[in-house]
Amino acid sequence: MKILMISQYFEPEPLARGIAFAKELQARGHSVEVLTGFPNYPGGKVYSGYRIRPWTRETIDGVALIRVALYPSHDGSFLKRVLTYASFALSASILGPFLVSSPEVIYVYAPIPGVGLPAMALSFLYRAPYVFDVQDLWPDTLTATGVVKSKWIVILAGLWCKLVYFFAKKVTVISPGFKARLIERRVPPNKIEVIYNWVDDTQVGLAEKDPELSRGLGLDGYFNVVFAGNLGAAQALDTVLNVAAHQLKRNPKIQFIFVGQGIERARLQKRALDEDLVNVKFINQMPLSEIKKVFALASVLLVHLKDTPLFKITIPSKTQAYLASGRPILMAVGGDCDEVMRRAQAGRICAPEDVGAMVKAIEAMALLPLDQREQLGKNGRLFYETELSLKVGTTRFEKLMKIFLFTF
Repeated sequence: MKILMISQYFEPEPLARGIAFAKELQARGHSVEVLTGFPNYPGGKVYSGYRIRPWTRETIDGVALIRVALYPSHDGSFLKRVLTYASFALSASILGPFLVSSPEVIYVYAPIPGVGLPAMALSFLYRAPYVFDVQDLWPDTLTATGVVKSKWIVILAGLWCKLVYFFAKKVTVISPGFKARLIERRVPPNKIEVIYNWVDDTQVGLAEKDPELSRGLGLDGYFNVVFAGNLGAAQALDTVLNVAAHQLKRNPKIQFIFVGQGIERARLQKRALDEDLVNVKFINQMPLSEIKKVFALASVLLVHLKDTPLFKITIPSKTQAYLASGRPILMAVGGDCDEVMRRAQAGRICAPEDVGAMVKAIEAMALLPLDQREQLGKNGRLFYETELSLKVGTTRFEKLMKIFLFTF
């Protein structure tokens, strides 16, 4: 198959289905081309070595990329966010027809629904069906994060999503809860497929413990609770700082490590400094190939999201990265994430934004014998390999695209 991937984000930006997915499809004999933007996520600044131009071509690990212009921003301004999304959607829709090769199938990576515009435009132009891979549920995300107050914006976003789903040949979702929500919105059940996210198995996974790195990061001699990823409003990380403040008095050898960037990082750092939370450390964003070395040093890896109905049907991509790393996990999300943890038997579950519950869960894990904690990590790794890995997910997408290619 000749497959066009459309994604506003792509390597070197972090994303659930990127270069590893493209390479795996190519290894199976398919031709893959990627239409994307200039890398700026999550910091909103264009990455070193890139500058915004109308368009450019490059190749990463044998995968052909076409980058088109966008307005880079990822701060707290809703208008700037809209401009970022809209600028890519328009650039990809206007320039895409002149730049991409004629595809047979279009795969759309969709944490934001704006990518539906170039998907529909190129699908109609080339008579190629598209599969719309829903990574975040809109307009729910707008209200859950508190970014948007206007009901009219929420209504318009919902109507746009319905249009994109209508023209998609298939809609894939990352959790059973997403599927149930779309069925409630009258998307035909037979159009929706659940395909869990994965991580790049060559970048994220098992790693040996590095004593020198442990000493350099100040992790030696501590029970280290590690949170890695975007430090934003959706993660509700004030709860974790509240837990850290509580533990500083009870168990000063339990410390909390934040790895990553995001719009909340500066404020969280200031709060930790103002409150003299010496058991809290911040580490800058790292490449996936490096962050697994930090995962290997974690006593527990933490997943935490704001306590909202939307996030209870969300499975954040860090879940897969944590499982692949073979380390114990504390899951504080609820809903579908809890079900994954029960199946994986990879750690503990507690309610999100519940300081008392998190304190108890962390202390319980700290009291576990080391061999029992290590077994939790091994359980998670086995579950990832058999249920969530790149090869498992790619096989599901490949079958899906082959089926609807011949029925379009």
